Amino acid sequence: MRSGAKVAVIGGAFVLVAGGIGYGAYSVLGDTGGGGGDGTRSTSQSSKVKTGPPSAEEIAETSKGFFDAWAAGDASTAALLTTNEAGAEPVLASYGEDAHIGKVKITPGPAVGTKVPYTVKATVAYEGKAKPLSYASELTVVRGLTTGKALVDWAPTVVHPQLTEGATLKTGESSTPAIEAVDRNGTVLTKEKYPSLGPILDTLRQKYGETSGGSAGIETWIEPADESQPDVNLLTLSKGKPGKVQTTLDASAQAAAERAVKKFAQASVVAVKPSTGAVRAVANNPVTEFNVALQGKQAPGSTLKIMTAALLLEKGLVQANGAAECPKDVLYQGASFHNLDHFALPDGSTFTQSFARSCNTAFIKLIDDTKDDAALPKIARDVFGIGLDWKTGVVTTDGSVPEEVGGEAAAQYIGQGTVQMNVLNMASITATAMTGTFRQPVIVPQSLDKRELATASRSLSPSVSQQLTTMMRVTAAWGTGAKAMAGVGGDKGAKTGSAEVDGQDTSNAWFTGFSNDLAAAAVVQVGGHGGDAAGPVVAEVLKAGG
Repeated sequence: MRSGAKVAVIGGAFVLVAGGIGYGAYSVLGDTGGGGGDGTRSTSQSSKVKTGPPSAEEIAETSKGFFDAWAAGDASTAALLTTNEAGAEPVLASYGEDAHIGKVKITPGPAVGTKVPYTVKATVAYEGKAKPLSYASELTVVRGLTTGKALVDWAPTVVHPQLTEGATLKTGESSTPAIEAVDRNGTVLTKEKYPSLGPILDTLRQKYGETSGGSAGIETWIEPADESQPDVNLLTLSKGKPGKVQTTLDASAQAAAERAVKKFAQASVVAVKPSTGAVRAVANNPVTEFNVALQGKQAPGSTLKIMTAALLLEKGLVQANGAAECPKDVLYQGASFHNLDHFALPDGSTFTQSFARSCNTAFIKLIDDTKDDAALPKIARDVFGIGLDWKTGVVTTDGSVPEEVGGEAAAQYIGQGTVQMNVLNMASITATAMTGTFRQPVIVPQSLDKRELATASRSLSPSVSQQLTTMMRVTAAWGTGAKAMAGVGGDKGAKTGSAEVDGQDTSNAWFTGFSNDLAAAAVVQVGGHGGDAAGPVVAEVLKAGG
């Protein structure tokens, strides 16, 4: 869909140079009583400049004037009613000129404070093809700093909620043919039925559209300023012939994932097949261009104890059924750590019990015995494939366990500190623990483009993998994951986690688990305990199978 220079990029660059000029121009044209711009006003005139939030009357008058000018295609007048005339005018002008959007009707809703929600109904017409376009957005009315006038606080989202800085709206013949993405069984996957797949399908079209055997159609799209990002299709006026793109996704698991994340304000989940690395489901709520499930970077809390346990088992420092101390708190190089509500396990408790109850101190007490400050980063890379430049078929983040010392190293052992993961990474870690071997997750088969997949340098021993899996089974049977996993059938296991980020009052909830040959991980932002919020999300996906 890319066909030369972007108007909005030019406009965006111009704002940096001349944004103040545009604002000053409004001051000159908008003031009454003569005198010119702010710099030439008398003291008495300056004292009359209004301050404070705009009144309800001003909000209504300004938004109406802006809507009327925009709907009439008068970009210059509409731009004068914004806080950034130079930035707004080219975007508003391109609405009709480049996107060919006309017959615009804007219907405002009741103002909520200084915000005015509205719906847009219009028609896109291009070379004899026409279709209706409708969407909702909102604007904010603010007080101009120099004029005191009520103005629309300019942002590209005023024109369309998905429009970002430097992006442009366009209508024409697409340079990249549309695709028909199908799941592993041939079921067609659409963003209408599976909203979370929208950004993924856009990326797959960008990467594989030209080689998938399709032909171009006539479309309206958002072209991002960053050419490495996919275009966002808004409307298809006439279909070309879509090319077929095979994915590893499973429609049933994806549908379950979509349902599960909608139960929380901010939630993400990924499911993978441990025996192959095939990604079966990816879902986010809300759905944004930044795919939190695949690209997020956050501390995963105690779900990372799967990896830490693997390290301690490999070094022979613990055995699943061997004794392990779990005091209520422990001091490590000046940093104090404790268990949830300062619980402790009685003497003689096993390492499996510490794992199932998510005892922090049992893990941190053994750091010195590893005799290697970089032991955790090493096993993360060499066994679990973290940071090996995964090539899943779409943009993903591989996770990170940087080398640390002291209290930061101790925090890493329980998934805190500088560890950075997303739910794709945690689902993969669970899958690796189950099979003993890292298999790089993929959303499209390697055969589609012959890309080179990441491979870890070694596997876990069968003994370690078996002990890890057994401990996860116990966690799902009577440990912290039991409530969430109660309705999941088959051979099942789990690990819970919670992690505080930037001192937040309520922790992010993390959960990872498996059922037969399906592993899944979820995070619910500010969800509290992993088993209470993220656990049910994982359980719903596992029940769908895949």
